Amino acid sequence: MKVVLFCGGYGMRMRNDGNDQIPKPMQMVGPRPILWHIMRYYAHFGHKEFILCLGYGASKIKEFFLDYHEEQSNDFVLHGNTVDCLSTDISDWRITFVDTGLESAIGERLRRVRKHLGDDEYFLANYADVLTDAPLDTMIEAFHASGATASMLVVPPQSSFHCVDVAENGEIKEITPVSNFPIWENGGYFVLNRKIFDLLPPGGDLVADVCGPLAGQGKLFGYRHLGFWKPADTFKERAELDDNFARGIHPWTVWETPAVTA
Repeated sequence: MKVVLFCGGYGMRMRNDGNDQIPKPMQMVGPRPILWHIMRYYAHFGHKEFILCLGYGASKIKEFFLDYHEEQSNDFVLHGNTVDCLSTDISDWRITFVDTGLESAIGERLRRVRKHLGDDEYFLANYADVLTDAPLDTMIEAFHASGATASMLVVPPQSSFHCVDVAENGEIKEITPVSNFPIWENGGYFVLNRKIFDLLPPGGDLVADVCGPLAGQGKLFGYRHLGFWKPADTFKERAELDDNFARGIHPWTVWETPAVTA
């Protein structure tokens, strides 16, 4: 299945300051940018055709892949001026780079890459700023079994904030961590039927204009994941991922897990 990655936002909450021109998907986690980690995740499950919806910082993303260095994340042999990598990351990937506009909403970015999906009935989509160890193959199987038109990964609330039950007179009755509520958040990993384009208006939003109406019709499936899920939406979150990677804590790198044989 083709994978549509939304890479065109400004990522204002990610920037160090106004002079930081690196787009959010290109912020580093370990030796590679967030975008690479997400693509490597999909490739691990056999999905190696990517469509990048570019906008802000498009040149940085293009430059990274046009000048890709395999040796940064693979063992290699150096003899003379020749580098022979002992394994490869992206040699079998097919990546389509599409300028979808600086100010486009996610739904509009999706509309602008529709032709690159060809006649495929199903495809995958991702915000390109969240890492997980969710079993993608199981998620896809569950989607097909549900008969839904769209599916999203859903996860428990990740917020560190607290909800406060306060009376009219100002007396606080109870304080409850948001994470304790029996609700689920959109995890940003989608499995979609091309029928969703019938619902997507120009300038529209994937969640509000597509997922919302489908939920009311019973055509939206949620795959509940209790394992690792971590956004990289802010500088702090990205720094935490990078720090954990340096300490050997990176459960999203499912491609490093040894295959189980019978």
